[in-house]
Formats: sequence, structure tokens, C-alpha cells
Amino acid sequence: MNVIKYKEWGVLVTQKLVIVTGLSGAGKTQALHCLEDLGFFCIDNLPPALIPKFAELCTQAANKINKIALVVDIRGGEFFDMFFEVLTELDDRGIRCEILFLEASDETLVRRFKESRRRHPLSRHGAVLDGIEEERGRLQDLRGRANKIIDTSNMSVQQLKEVISGIFAENSGTAGLHITVISFGFKYGIPLDSDLVIDVRFLTNPFYQTELRPLTGNDPEVRDYVFKSPLAGEFMDKFAGLVEFLIPQYCKEGKTTLMIAIGCTGGMHRSVALTNSLGEILLEKDFRVTVRHRDIGRSRILTGV
Repeated sequence: MNVIKYKEWGVLVTQKLVIVTGLSGAGKTQALHCLEDLGFFCIDNLPPALIPKFAELCTQAANKINKIALVVDIRGGEFFDMFFEVLTELDDRGIRCEILFLEASDETLVRRFKESRRRHPLSRHGAVLDGIEEERGRLQDLRGRANKIIDTSNMSVQQLKEVISGIFAENSGTAGLHITVISFGFKYGIPLDSDLVIDVRFLTNPFYQTELRPLTGNDPEVRDYVFKSPLAGEFMDKFAGLVEFLIPQYCKEGKTTLMIAIGCTGGMHRSVALTNSLGEILLEKDFRVTVRHRDIGRSRILTGV
């Protein structure tokens, strides 16, 4: 899992230049719409060779455009291969850009292309998966240069918007940090973009109580069962204290998003109850918090609920 620090914006020009890139179908268009809502001047599919000149024109305009977001991706064909040269040129000119890289699992991307009935830019003879695999390989080096990587596999459009807003909304101090607390099931894998991962499988599992099995940690009965154990309350007190200690430290190093992942076996009972509890604690302290439950729906289907 990559944890990448944000780069400081350049001082030569007071611009925020965000380059949105990543895999086709990962949500770049939705990300660009969100940035537009945040006041960015946005252009989709700009050839990389034009980026330095475009940034220069924005500074020369009568009403200088100081917030720019560009989508640059594999659709640029041969022009896209010049991307690294352009990034070097931007550095030489003192123009610092932030690269936002969006990705998703192969399964998710295939499903999205099937649902949209659109052709993958690199697919041949309709072989979507082949196109995805080729694109992932070609973008590997660029992914390594990214300032922020977002995996959108389990995100709705609204959730992606919240994450983008958390990164690029103009705030300072802890008010500028957007915290996502997400529950998950270890048997489905750890969320790829997690910053902190905590395992709560040491707590008594409500799954083995027949009357609680079809419920989730959102239900009062399950929540009460989980926190009936003094161990759960003690753990939450200590973990919430740790998180509160870490938040200002992360802010000092320029972090603008923090994802805390809390996992149990199936992501349906214990992790959900504790995720809700931590979210409530942080909200009471006026932090910007989003609570998500990644695997509730999946677990309910598999258990026959």
C-alpha cells in the first residue's frame, strides 16, 4: 500500500495545477466534475505537450486562472507518451502540479464498461480485459509519480465526490482534513487506499448468535451486544485517543485525507458497530468525517439474508 505525501505547490506562479489521470473507467470524468464544482478551470483530454503553454496562458489572462484541473490519459495516444517530458518541463519552469491517479479492480472496470457499453481505448475486437491489462502496465510508472492514488472499486459517485472535496477544498489545520472511517471484512480484502487498518476480530462475534446473524452493526441489538463487553468500550476509548493524537500530526505534514479502516471477518457486525462509534466520537469533536460500510451488502447476500 502506497502512502504518498502531498507535494507543495510552486511559488513561481500561484497556481494549483491538478492533473487527473489513471485507468479508463475509474472515475476521472466524475472527479473532473467535482473539481469544477470546487472552482477549478477544467479541461478533459488535453494533449500533454500543451500543458505548459496552457498554464502560462492562464497566468496571463486578465482575470488570472489560479486553479486548473486537466484530465490526461491514454486516450491521447502518441501524445500521451510525452507526459514525463512535460512533467520535467513543468518542474523546470517552476510550475508544480499535483497528480491524482484513479484506479479500480479489473472486475470493477470490466463491469463498468459492460454497463456503459463503451469501448475501452486499448481494447481490440471488444476484449475489454486485454485493454485494461495493457493500460495498467503502461500507466505503472505514472502511478509511481502520483501524489494521491484513489481506488474507486467500492465507491459510489457521491463517495468519490466527498473524497475529492476532502483533498482539494481550501481549508487549513485540522478543519482541512477529511476523515473517512470505513468498515470492511478481511475475507474480502483490506481497502487499498487505507492509511490506518485495525483488526477487531478479537471481539466476541455476534454472527454466532442466531437472532443477531441477519442483522448488522447498524442495528441497536448488534451494537449493544458488541459494546456489552467491557473490552469493546476500553478498546474504543484507547483507539479514539490514538486517532485524536495522530490527526494534528498528519495535518502538520500536509495530509488532507485520512482513511481509517476497521475490519472484522465479514464486515457486517463488529466492524460496522465500531466504525459508527468512532465516527460519532470524531463528529462530536467537529472533525470532517464520512462513515462508510464497504461489505455490508456483500455479507448479507452471502449469508442468505
